[in-house]
Amino acid sequence: MVAVAEFEAARPQLTALAFRLLGSIDDAEDAVQSTWIKASTTEVEGLRNPAAWLTTVLTRVCLDQLRTRQRRREEPLFADMIPAEALAADEHYLTRENVSRALMVVLDLLTPSQRVAYVLHDLFDVPFGEVAQTLGTSTGNAKKHASRARKRIEQTAPAPTTTNIDSAVVDAFLAAAAGGDIDRMLALMTDDCVRAADPALVPPGTPTVVTGASAVAEETTLFADRIRASTAMLVDSRPARVIAPGGHLLAVIEITTRDGRIARIDISRASAYTTFAVA
Repeated sequence: MVAVAEFEAARPQLTALAFRLLGSIDDAEDAVQSTWIKASTTEVEGLRNPAAWLTTVLTRVCLDQLRTRQRRREEPLFADMIPAEALAADEHYLTRENVSRALMVVLDLLTPSQRVAYVLHDLFDVPFGEVAQTLGTSTGNAKKHASRARKRIEQTAPAPTTTNIDSAVVDAFLAAAAGGDIDRMLALMTDDCVRAADPALVPPGTPTVVTGASAVAEETTLFADRIRASTAMLVDSRPARVIAPGGHLLAVIEITTRDGRIARIDISRASAYTTFAVA
């Protein structure tokens, strides 16, 4: 059995691993608790590295959950389909632990084996031999799973289609929007700026198209929390911003600039065919 002190020392690392594997702090804490139950009731002889053993047990618990989701053909939930309390808990953990928002979005799109291989090896430095044992496969196959995940996560960006100043303007605008700085937003938009949004992403009665810098700025302040939960990503190989509170996909923001100012803002849902990569 693993001693209580040994388990508690490993708990933060186990929780961090489980969060990246399952994408939910509630699920992660449940997986850690299941690991403790097994650790406290299983006799293990000659256990030289309790932390490594606990990591293996936890990963198998998480892998079972991921495979169950896959068998049920469960698609990752959009952020607005997750209970508010759970979403807030995920956002709190993600920001507190400085977890990459973009990475969590892409991890959700991997197969269970790819996700486990990548997270264990690339994020937690677990040797491929141990990854292979956890997955019940060969070391070579474990490496292939990690490689495929890496390619999916780190797609090469296309040739730039905007200038450096455009990117700077977009960053400055979103920073102003996140802080509710209307004057700064107005200074960064064209007078005829347009905001178009998917009807599913705005409250009932909210116009799907807003025209004019003042109207766009005023309305944007109502969604500052969403903007604060956005991150730069490649969407269908194009630079964009993705709103992902708690690491859960909600919407894609594509911004068009003209003469160094924001001319159009399009906010849309992702489709089943949309591809994402860390920018």
